[in-house]
Amino acid sequence: MDEESKADGRRPSSRRRAGVERSGSYKVSGGGESADQQPVSQNDPFEMLNVISFMEAFGEELEDALGFVAPNPQLRMSLHLIRSHLEAKAVTPTSLIGASGVPYATASRRMKQMIDDGLIDQRPRTRTGKTFTLHPSEKLLESWVQMTGRLKRLASSSFGTVDTPETVDDYYYGGSYMAARPIPPLRVLPEPLRVPGGLRVLVHGDPTFMVMNHLKRQFEQVVGTDIHQRAFSIDRLHEEILKNAERRVSRYDIIAFDLPWLGELAARDMLMPLDRVVDISRLDTADFHTAGWKAAHWAGKPYGVPAQTTPELFFYRKDLFEKAGLRPPASTGEVIAAARTLHNPAQGRYGIAWNAARGTALGHTFLMTMADFGQPVVDLPPAAGGFDTERLHRGGLRPMIDTAAGRAAAEYLLELLDYSPPYILSMSWYERIRPYAAGEVAMAYGYTLLAPYFELDTASPAHGQTGYLPHPVGPGAAPIAPVGGYALGIPRNIPAERQHAAAEALLVFTSPEAHKLYIQNGSRTNPRYSVSADPDVRRTSDIFDAVDAMSWRDELQFWPRPPIPQITEIIRICGEEFHDMLRGVVPLKTALRQAQDRAERALRAPI
Repeated sequence: MDEESKADGRRPSSRRRAGVERSGSYKVSGGGESADQQPVSQNDPFEMLNVISFMEAFGEELEDALGFVAPNPQLRMSLHLIRSHLEAKAVTPTSLIGASGVPYATASRRMKQMIDDGLIDQRPRTRTGKTFTLHPSEKLLESWVQMTGRLKRLASSSFGTVDTPETVDDYYYGGSYMAARPIPPLRVLPEPLRVPGGLRVLVHGDPTFMVMNHLKRQFEQVVGTDIHQRAFSIDRLHEEILKNAERRVSRYDIIAFDLPWLGELAARDMLMPLDRVVDISRLDTADFHTAGWKAAHWAGKPYGVPAQTTPELFFYRKDLFEKAGLRPPASTGEVIAAARTLHNPAQGRYGIAWNAARGTALGHTFLMTMADFGQPVVDLPPAAGGFDTERLHRGGLRPMIDTAAGRAAAEYLLELLDYSPPYILSMSWYERIRPYAAGEVAMAYGYTLLAPYFELDTASPAHGQTGYLPHPVGPGAAPIAPVGGYALGIPRNIPAERQHAAAEALLVFTSPEAHKLYIQNGSRTNPRYSVSADPDVRRTSDIFDAVDAMSWRDELQFWPRPPIPQITEIIRICGEEFHDMLRGVVPLKTALRQAQDRAERALRAPI
């Protein structure tokens, strides 16, 4: 990772990182339960490793205590395979035979039998296929996941447990039935990806992509080649993508792009249409949140696969609201009233945190705030659920900044200033969540990807006390949660001989199994319905239920930041003009007019 991503795409503190790295055994409290009362998933990789350790130790005790108990080679080899798979370690026939505990000839026969029975997958290590690595098959993994759950219930019923026991009704009427069918662990590819120098991936330096980097060894085991990930801050990432497109040959096999950039990247022929390199049916597109999948299309063609669907939500402290007798705010007026009530600088607490730093950060805020008052930044035609984004590629659009909705949005931001921290005008993506996590502010606008800063930190006053809402709205507007996040795409100038490997890796990185793994290691973004429905994921955080409910109510929308080719410039313009307004350098009316004029010129300029 480069130095800027360390500074801009900041990771949580060391205490929080520990929570991320062991998030499988760490459960966010909710519904009145404490963290140590939460049930532990039988598909949690750390819990599975605990069960493996127990079975290995128990087997050794039996063999030592009872001389007539002989080693079970199939069991020992199964334990070794699954442990190595979870720890991303390669297994060779020699090492597997060594783990069996029986003579070489006996172990060889048992290993061959397991291969014939479909319990072990073989993957060639070289082009000749003379040597290969061994991996647990999907059949073995699924059997192990189910056995882990049964073993825990057996131990609980025989010896008691500190976990909350399941009731008979839970077991027969949904709870255990669902928990027995979670998304399985990642499987290795049948054939390793053969790509000189390994896979090269360009990403944003945010918590979700940092989780991917933390899991690099495991993904290298899955795809069979090295992975080199480079991370940048949002503005640097955009610059690097544009720079890479000018190179004769792409430096990267896969790039992550912010959803609003799609129009620019597609119109300038910087991305490969996915249907040229991927069988789209393999993606199970119906499983993606509708808004996230639609946002990855330009002129009817998909150019990326959602890697994060991370709507910007309204976070609020449930305990502070309850103590003050406030209800969760549904309107911008209620936000101001709650901020006024909870704002108490003398005690070191402020009402609200939001993106107000000059440029990109504040520009995003203004566009989303306009959407809260029912209008996009350009004149999109109305459609069911919001506004029509199907014809953005045709152009001919006009800015709608100097309008009644634009004025209402600007006035709202000016009101928020009175109840914000004194450093609000330099506050951006991560800076708005840090004071919220520290208990210094009562409310914050924030993407779900930033929730780990308080969800994984048990010392945070916001831990277990955060409510998640769509954006509170202005008069007559419908609630929305503006969709943000990143998609993974393939650069147009990638060499032909690397396209297959890039496409296969893209399918792995965006699979349900991968997204579940990200979440178990601390991510709070998810683009797929199946992952949100997974019982292990649902126990991790209330945020997934909240986002799913918003999706079903059609509140997840990407029209607030329509991916037209000029959107990056328009965001920058708004972030400059309205920052001058918030500083008191220019009056509101002037800021609106100047932003409108500059945006009109940007839309007239050639792409």
